This record gives sequence, structure tokens and C-alpha cells, in this order.
Amino acid sequence: MDQYVIGIDVGTGSARAGVFDRTGALLASARRPIALHREDGGIAEQCSAQVWQAVCDSVRDSVAQAGIDPAQVAGLGFDATCSLAVIGPSGQGLPVGDPAHPERDIIVWMDHRAVDQAARINAQGHAVLDYVGGRISPEMQTPKLLWLREHRPQVYAEAAHFLDLTDFLTWKATGALERSACTVTCKWTYLAHEGRWDGSYFRQIGLGDLADDGFARIGARVVDPGTALGRGLSPEAAAAMGLRPGTAVAAGLIDAHAGGVGTVAAGGDATACLGYVFGTSSCTMTTTRDPAFVPGVWGPYFSAMVPGMWLNEGGQSAAGAAIDQLVQLHPATARATALAEAQGKALPHWLADRALALVASPSQAVRLADPLHVVPEFLGNRAPFADPHARAVIMGLGMETEPDALVALYVAGICGLGYGLRQIIETQARHGAPVQTIAVSGGAGAHPLTRQLLADATGLPVEVTQSPEPVLLGSAMLGAVAAGLFPDLGRAMPAMSRIATRCTPDPATRALHDARHAAFLTLQRTAREIRRSTEERVSP
Repeated sequence: MDQYVIGIDVGTGSARAGVFDRTGALLASARRPIALHREDGGIAEQCSAQVWQAVCDSVRDSVAQAGIDPAQVAGLGFDATCSLAVIGPSGQGLPVGDPAHPERDIIVWMDHRAVDQAARINAQGHAVLDYVGGRISPEMQTPKLLWLREHRPQVYAEAAHFLDLTDFLTWKATGALERSACTVTCKWTYLAHEGRWDGSYFRQIGLGDLADDGFARIGARVVDPGTALGRGLSPEAAAAMGLRPGTAVAAGLIDAHAGGVGTVAAGGDATACLGYVFGTSSCTMTTTRDPAFVPGVWGPYFSAMVPGMWLNEGGQSAAGAAIDQLVQLHPATARATALAEAQGKALPHWLADRALALVASPSQAVRLADPLHVVPEFLGNRAPFADPHARAVIMGLGMETEPDALVALYVAGICGLGYGLRQIIETQARHGAPVQTIAVSGGAGAHPLTRQLLADATGLPVEVTQSPEPVLLGSAMLGAVAAGLFPDLGRAMPAMSRIATRCTPDPATRALHDARHAAFLTLQRTAREIRRSTEERVSP
């Protein structure tokens, strides 16, 4: 009997499931939306019950569409955003914000309520910060936990478990409380290379109670991604998903890391290829055999993506979201949106198609943006400055109101993301983590214009793998390992992923991109200097 594996991905706006065969071919996929509550103060919250229901519905739909017998599903793998789920002693979610909305029990990854807590942690300094690029981010979990203890002390005290969203999903599926080395190493300061938490860090920042109880609430047992958990799918979870109890369930990954697993070994050598997961945010995943300490780039993390290897993680807090924000600022947005809807396209897709229609080749689209420069840091700079207070810079806007002027701004924004990516790549190379190619995944990087502009802006080839859903594929690989279809993730990755297309940089545009990259760096530096000068003038 043929065997299949399911990859499950929970992003910021939806839960998805995909059914794959053991060669990595996608048979079917399904999606369910999930709500996101946002409000001023950097607040972003979700509901774990809704997330779990969306996951179960997506799995049911994907299996039905694939037309397979549920008994043929050998294993499941999960990935999710690095959001924080707060769970009470009876397994119920606890309110992380407004008590009038107890259903909102997840602090979403992009939530910046803990900016002050992160700043205090960084001001104190600690050796564990060496493994997050030198500075903790408000996107990570210990600042968020500190915020909860200070602002919602009753919720903090009542909580039985604080779970990264991926670990919440594997707990719901199996009842197992093991945490993935991916989640706790990348977002919680677990020292995977030493197999331990550092209690002195937690006591120093004001979370000593977590150390005092043996870290039971955040993860007393940590396992590598792909490890089979418990007795597999519990009867309750199996009934909700329409699968068989006991189906293997793997320790999971953060969503970006699943995209890396699904792409970086397609060419054979995971250490030569940077995984660039380009969605609402962007993540860069660089695998090394030895640890590389890169200021402003998260890591080095041991066994956080590929067991036994080190990982450096960069990227930006807003990527696809930055482009969405950018294009909403232009007077032509309403007209362009109407044109896009008339053709059944999302606005960014229409803008990219229009840019290609205006030029002879994708590389020439950069000339559309000649007067425009964008530093798209609408939600801070994740890498290489670890600066959550950074903000976007737009230079060269005129009085134009036609849709093609919006196309030009869109192209400038994509180039800006490319120059930020180049900045990360060059910073990593100077500190011992060079790469030769970029493997792109995520919906925002799917368009041929985007891929070519990224290749031209960075000066490196951009590869696209064969699978239309590389993030789902990465999670499915975990399920394949947990089910015993492959002995380890290192063997599953090249066996289930292949390169489909390759965009090489156009040498004719190299000088122009070098000049635009230099302008990007100047604008970025000037914005920091202006902000620093202003802050010094207004400080008491």
C-alpha cells in the first residue's frame, strides 16, 4: 500500500495542509483562514481554538481532495509562526490581553508589546544573547513572558504551559509536551548545543520562577525536529482530522524553518544555499557546519533546522506586508486595485505583471524605479541591526497619479527588499557564513519579476524548487522522518526536493544595482542618524 505524509503550516492569516507522496510530489492541499486581532500599541493576538479547528478542517479537506485512504497517511509534520500560546491547567487558553476576550490566548509573533522588556533585557546583557545575534527581539518569547508577568500577573501565575505555536499544535495532536529544538532554541534562549536552559538568564531578567520549577512550563524535554512524539495522533485529534489514531506526529518547526528544510538541500549542499522565505515577513536561513557569530543576525542555533548543523537566521519583520503597506500610500492604489480585480488578480500580482509588460526583460524593470528609492523598514529592522524602532524611508515620490507610477513604486519596494537581503548576506559572509545561491519560497517570491529582481539586487542566483508548496513540503518531510520513511532529515531533504528554475543575475544591470544599493545604505544610515539626533535633543 502506498504511503503518504501530510505537512501542516499555520501562518499569520491561514492554516494549510498538504498531502505528499514519499518523493515530495504534492497530491492536494487545502486552506482555512484564521482571524488576527490588531490594535494600537503593537498588539497582535489570535485564538488557539480557532487555529486548531482550521488545522483539522484543512487536513480533512486535503485528504478528501487527494482521494486517498486515511489509513495510507504514515505521518504528520507541523510548522507555525513563532507565536506564544498561553494554556491553563485544564488545557484551556488564557487571555493574553483584554480580559473581555478570553478567547484570544496567543500573542502573535509580530506583536511588539514587549519592546520595553526587550530593551531592559538587552541593557542587562547576558551570555545567552550571544546566540541571538547579541540582542533579544520583542518578537521572541522571553520579553513577551516578562510583559505577561508584569502586566497580566494573574494570567502568568495561572498558566500551566507557555508554548510556541508549533509546540502547541503537536501537544494538541498527541498530548506530548516535548518542545522542538527549533522553537525553544530560536525564540526562547535554549542552548541546544549544550542541551540546557541557562537558569541565571531567567533569574537575571525577572523570570526566575521558570527556572525554579525546572522549566516545566516552557519545556523540560527538548527534541530535534522530526522526532516522533508520544504514541502518535491521539484518538481525539484523529477524529477531528479524519485520520487514524497512532499516526506518527513529528516535533515541528517554525514556519520559515520549514521553508528552509523544503528548499536548501534541493541542489545537494545545504550549506551553500541561503533559504529565503518571503511571505508576510521574510526570513533568511543559513546552514553552517560550525557556529558563526554574526552581529545583528539571530543565532548561531544548533540543530534548529537541520539536526546536527548550525543555523543563522536573519530577515525582516515586514516583507510582503511592507510591500502591501507601501502600495497603499499611493494615490493610484484605488484605480490599480480596480484594474487588478477586473482581471481576477491580487494587487501585487497585477503590479508585477504590469511591470513585465512595460519592459523587454524582467531585469530591465529596475529602470522603472529610476527616481525612486525605498528602505521598507515599516516594522523595524530585524537584521543586521536588530532595531525594532527603525522605520521606512521613501525617496523620490512626485505628483504622479497614474497606475504606472504605482508600478514604479512597487518595483522600488521589491528592490529595497533585495538590497536588505544583500546587506544580510554580505554581513554574514564577513563573519564566516557565506552562501553561493538563494532558494526562495513563500507566496511573495513566487512571481518571475520578484525572483529576477532579487537575483539582480543581491548578485546571487535565485533558485525555485519544484514543489509549489515548499513550506508544506518541509513539514511533510518531518512527518516522513517520524514515520520511518527516511532515517533522518538530512536524507529526507534532498530526496523530496528538486530545483525547478534558476534565475541568474544580469551583468548588464550590476552597476545600476550597486549604485542603488549604495543609496539604500545611505538612506538607512541617515534615517538612523536623524532619529538618534532627535532622540538626544528631546531626552531629559
